[in-house]
Order: sequence, then C-alpha cells, then structure tokens
Amino acid sequence: MSMNRRQFLSSTAATAASATLMGLTGSRAFAAGEEKINVAAIYDLSGGLDIYGKPVMDALRFAAEEINAKGGLLDKQINFIAYDAQSNMQLYAQFAQQAALRDKAAVVHAGITSASREVVRPVLNRYRTLYFYNNQYEGGVCDRNYFAAGVTPAQTVQKLAPYAVKQWGKKVYIVAADYNYGQIVSNWVRKYAADVGGQTVATEFFPLDVTDFGAAISKIQAASPDFVWSGLVGGAHMSFYRQWKATGMTGKIPLASTTFAGGNEHIVLSPEECNGFLVCQNYLQELPGAANADFVKRFHARYGADYPYITELAMGAYQGFMLWAEGVRKAGSIDRIKVIEALESGIAIDAPSGRVSLDPATHHCTLDVHIAEVRDRKLNLIESFPQQKPGDTAAVCDLIKNPADNRQYAIKF
Repeated sequence: MSMNRRQFLSSTAATAASATLMGLTGSRAFAAGEEKINVAAIYDLSGGLDIYGKPVMDALRFAAEEINAKGGLLDKQINFIAYDAQSNMQLYAQFAQQAALRDKAAVVHAGITSASREVVRPVLNRYRTLYFYNNQYEGGVCDRNYFAAGVTPAQTVQKLAPYAVKQWGKKVYIVAADYNYGQIVSNWVRKYAADVGGQTVATEFFPLDVTDFGAAISKIQAASPDFVWSGLVGGAHMSFYRQWKATGMTGKIPLASTTFAGGNEHIVLSPEECNGFLVCQNYLQELPGAANADFVKRFHARYGADYPYITELAMGAYQGFMLWAEGVRKAGSIDRIKVIEALESGIAIDAPSGRVSLDPATHHCTLDVHIAEVRDRKLNLIESFPQQKPGDTAAVCDLIKNPADNRQYAIKF
C-alpha cells in the first residue's frame, strides 16, 4: 500500500497516455459499424487535478470491463472511450462535443471540479447526451439530463462539522480552494458548525495553483482555533499539509476535511504529515463486509495488489456507471429519455459502499457516509451513518414537478 509521489505521478502519466489512445481507437472501431454501446469519460489524467482523475478513470474502465465480461448491456458490448482533459476547460468542452457528435455516446461521465462540470453540462444538454457527474460537489444542480452519483454537503459536512466541534472545540478556521466548490462548502461548514455552537474565526481561499501556505499557517497560529477545516483541492494544495507538519502544527491543532484522501493524499504524504486527520466519505477501502472485500479483491486482480488506494471518488464513478447500466437494463434501450425515465423510477444498486439509490426528484443519490481517522496510510472507520439523503439539493430541486428546470441553485441557509 506504500507509494511515493513519483510512483503515483508516473502511474498517472501512463494511464493518461493509454486512455487517450483508447479514446481514439475506440471511436474508430465503433464508426466501422461494430454493434457496441459507446460510453465516454472525460477526466484530468494530467495537469493539476490528475490525482483525482486517474483513480476515477480506472474505476470507470473497471466497471465497463465487468459488465462486458457478463455479456454487456442489451446483448451488446460497451465501447469505453476515455479522454484526458489535462485540467484544461477548453479540452473539456472540445471532448464533450466529440463524445456527443462523433462518438454518439449513450452517456458521458465527466468532470472533477465544478468548473469542468459547468463546461460539460450545457454542451451535453445542447446535443441531448446523457450526463453523469460522479464527484462529490457543493450541491444544487437541478437538470433532468444530469445525474449526480457523489456526495453533497448535506451528507458529509453535516456529519463531520458537528462531530469535530464536539470532539475538539468550538473555534474553526477554514482553508479552502478558491472556486465554486470551496466557497460554497465553506458556507456549509460555517452553518453546520454553528448549529452545534461552533464559531468560524476565519475563512481563507486559495487558487488551485498555490503552493506556498506559510502566511496562512502563521495566521492560523495567531488565531489559535480549536481545529482547522480543509477544503483544499488538487496536487498543489498538498503542499499545505507538508508545510503544516514542517511548522510543527500536526498534532497540535487537529484537522477535518471532506476533500482530504480523495486524491490519495494520505498515501502520497507520510504518516507523520497526516496521521490524526478526520475525514467523512461515502466510501473507505477499509469498509467491513463481504461485498467490499470481494470488490477490492477483484479491483486488485485487475490493477495489481500494489494499487495505492481505491478512493471515494473512484467508487462514486463505479457507482455512477452501474446506476446508468441498471437504468439501461430497466429501459431496455439506450435511448436517452427512456433511460432517464427508468432512472427516475427509483433505481437502486447494492454497491461496495452500501445501498445507493437515485432520488427521482433531484437525480442525486441516497447513500451511506462514514467518519474515519487517517492513520498510517489507512482510513480507520469511526462512525457510520446509513442512507443519508441529498437534503441540500432536495430543498431547491424537484424535477418530477419541474422537469424543464436547468440550473444550479444558490441554496439559502
């Protein structure tokens, strides 16, 4: 399970190259007339967000291969087409259009950040191509063509922020990525901490390419909070945790996060740099139960026993793929509207993370979440919360009543 950053990035680069090749050869094979179902995936396999994109693409490919090994869908094999967006919004737009028009994809799985999602979503709407966004995000997107397989703040922040306040104290200092996700999730942290008597003493945002956190750490030391909440994102922001340890703060002021470990930070960093951090996620590789143990065994058989870690974001992608496949089976077709109607009928699967059900009104998922402690490159389960609903998005979105709705709401507290 040990893996240094050089090994991790080398593996990512190899996957990026093979994935791009797969995208090109896959589309040509389909154009030649083979009876296959095209499924496209667009993720960051290079660039600043590759720490998330590689595990996600691996999980999607794995799902497609498992379905194909069992006979495919509707007696057809899945043709998996993978694109490396290179953390570039222009490439996200370009590849989304290619997936819709050239590949004639039955569904597109795409996007890590909110920015990439909001580039892809209108393109796929325009060309009437079904879209699955499998990442954790800030919530509030209401769009009949869009399905969200990841968690929202009402499912994870709502559990972890009160837990941290009760465990460590009332004063929280928030550091977060300076874009839609970080800003909105910080609002949720403030709300859920305040609900149990907590107080946010400061909030500081950082662009995704920032690597120097010395001034921020000095401010945190001066504020002397009871704990830090991290909404940091991406490879550059990993520098915060290293500098946090270098200044002697690890172990002095505890840290909670719903983004940490999503990019294998707990594998790339040394145990001394992150032991004791608390996270809340839908999936942990260490989850008990035969279903998860069997999944991990199969995954390692495919990618190697030394695969660094199966992340929550990877599991979200696997779940999203399997939910779409279940919709196709129920619809008996890959027709977009028929699949949407099937998915809106209350589709559910038993995933390695537990029961995952699609809420017809929001197109978001009800699922289990877990608080865990980072310890020696593992996520040790502390407490589980079964079947958490996407309450934040449900407060603003009802696609059964308003199927033409198509926007992201700013959810009022």
